[in-house]
Amino acid sequence: MSLSWKPNLAAVRAEVEAQAERWTLWTPVAFGLGAAAYLTLLTEPPLWAALGLALATACLALAAQRWSPWRSLAIALGLVAFAAGGVLAGKVRTLSVAAPVLAASDRPRVVEGWVVDVLSPGASGGRLLIAPSRVGDLPAEAVPHRVRISVGPDAVVGPGAYVRLRAIVGPPPGPAAPGTYDFARDAFFDRIGGSGFALGRPQVFDAPAPTAALRWVLGINAARWSLAQRIVERMGPETGGVAAAMVTGHEAWVSQETTDSMRASGLAHILSISGLHMAIVGGFLFAAVRLGIAAWPWLALRVDGKKWAAAAGLASVGAYLVLSGAPAPAERAAITASVAFLAVLVDRRAISLHALALAALIILLMQPEAAATPGFQMSFAATAALVALAEVWPTPAKEISVPWPIRIAQGFGAWLGISILASLVAGLATGPFALQHFNRVAVWGLPANLLVAPLSSFVFMPALAIGAVLEPFGLGGPFLTVAGWGIDAMGAISDWFAKAPFAQITVASAPSAALVVAFLGLMWLCLWRGRLRWLGLPLAFAVSLWPRPPAPDAWIASNGASAAIRVGEQAVLMRPDVSRFGVDLWSRRRGLTIDETGEGFDCGRLACAPTTAPVALAASWGKRTPKAAELERLCRSGELVSLRGPAPSEWPAACEDKLRLTGEDFAKGGAAELYRTGGGWRIVWAQTLRGRRPWTAAASEDDG
Repeated sequence: MSLSWKPNLAAVRAEVEAQAERWTLWTPVAFGLGAAAYLTLLTEPPLWAALGLALATACLALAAQRWSPWRSLAIALGLVAFAAGGVLAGKVRTLSVAAPVLAASDRPRVVEGWVVDVLSPGASGGRLLIAPSRVGDLPAEAVPHRVRISVGPDAVVGPGAYVRLRAIVGPPPGPAAPGTYDFARDAFFDRIGGSGFALGRPQVFDAPAPTAALRWVLGINAARWSLAQRIVERMGPETGGVAAAMVTGHEAWVSQETTDSMRASGLAHILSISGLHMAIVGGFLFAAVRLGIAAWPWLALRVDGKKWAAAAGLASVGAYLVLSGAPAPAERAAITASVAFLAVLVDRRAISLHALALAALIILLMQPEAAATPGFQMSFAATAALVALAEVWPTPAKEISVPWPIRIAQGFGAWLGISILASLVAGLATGPFALQHFNRVAVWGLPANLLVAPLSSFVFMPALAIGAVLEPFGLGGPFLTVAGWGIDAMGAISDWFAKAPFAQITVASAPSAALVVAFLGLMWLCLWRGRLRWLGLPLAFAVSLWPRPPAPDAWIASNGASAAIRVGEQAVLMRPDVSRFGVDLWSRRRGLTIDETGEGFDCGRLACAPTTAPVALAASWGKRTPKAAELERLCRSGELVSLRGPAPSEWPAACEDKLRLTGEDFAKGGAAELYRTGGGWRIVWAQTLRGRRPWTAAASEDDG
């Protein structure tokens, strides 16, 4: 018995020892986990604590490296030091981007400032990113760095204009439900200190002189906006809107129907500028330059074609980053692509796990908050999986004197097989994050992406790149026409798969720990070399297999203006036309389908009273306290009473034994989920899960 185990133990020991040379691949994983842990803390750590932790763990790691006989201990302590470095990077980043944030207010204020950019439209129309010079009567030191204001669909003003408008502006919104995406946190790191909506059309005035840095940004964004307009005029609003989004990042012309179709078919990632676009544009120019040099024998004998092509690819990535407006996903993709091209320039392997680890570390050092964003998580996981696949993919032997028809058929077969396998691997790698964050499964995403991949790689993305460069000179028409054909074909593919049976399935989110386990399992599969790699497979499916917690019985929006109850597997909306984004987000997170009939409630313009609903939630939507008679009616009909406005000075007798939530409670706690218990009700508040952090300052002030 013991003899049979010896070879196995020896093989395992040899495999484990072989990983010591690959421990550096785990450094971005540890660093990212540290940065993510910092973001999830409930209280803000002092700088001295983060710095002390990083220094202490680094000293321990260095001591173990020098004096410990166990290399595994030195490696483990080194990874702990990188995790502590992630915490410190998060703290330093928070201090470096800190800027004023507006306090909550329902009072209209005059906002004056420069339009920095046109953002993706919201439910009510266009959105402007403004660098304000004035917000109401606030002193200059309290004016936010940037504010985001929604305007009407026909009131969008291009970048560079100096505008004045009346608006309701307050702090960026927090999570729509406890534990969901925190908009305010992302706004904090983007230095957006206010969000709201305009009460009229913006008025354009002669602009005072902005700072030199702002003038540079305004000039670039004005050029981007002008190019987007030219593309739309040339190609039409539907096709041109998609093209403009892929070239400049402006989604102002992309209809909601197109967005929904692309999302249901699993093609929504094509609309936002990310790694795919950088890879296609940079790779296309790299291949074109290298081919051009090889086709000119005189030049090919005198220059290193590969390095010149890499330099051209690097330049194209930088140009595309500027053209796209440098959103965070594009920045991260540009860093990853730049590391690959720089590796070629210094005679290193361009596509490798070590290059990816270096790119990830650079990204996390610059933007440690990216560790908690779905875009970075999905991009890093998919890229790691594809590079790991390339490491183990066998190199086929080249046959000699094969007839060209057979060679073409073999090449096409190999390309098709690799494409299917790569799409499958990338889909499996991003699956846990898509399930956890977006709660959607695009059933036909794999065939849709396989059909669109050759169109994007060889037709519309290269044609868009050339057309965008030539369009300012009036010469981009032929290339944009070709790109339009490819985009229209993609739209047809998207619509067909979006309308196919079971195109999209909603899945409830698992507990947060499941995503961490799944991420570590994926990284184990990608970074470990040997048979023990398959130990990560069951962990990678943690999000799919983890039992879901019981869904709450009711949800109330953060301002008390909307609510829904759970009836079986459905979310019954009490106010379908208000806070729709929030209730959609909550229902998907809990795996519920939406019922807009309002069955079981008697609803008017300002209130809803339960009739036959299994959760007797009575709610008042008015900003003022209901009159005594109305309050009495609500309390008699419901076991839960929610008031958007302030609490009354005196509650009616019918309300004494009821759970009562008022405007003061929502200002303090944000959105709420309610669970029925044996002894009454348990409330989970969004603000409690967020804690007291710099990006929750407005809520914390209300707390005080």
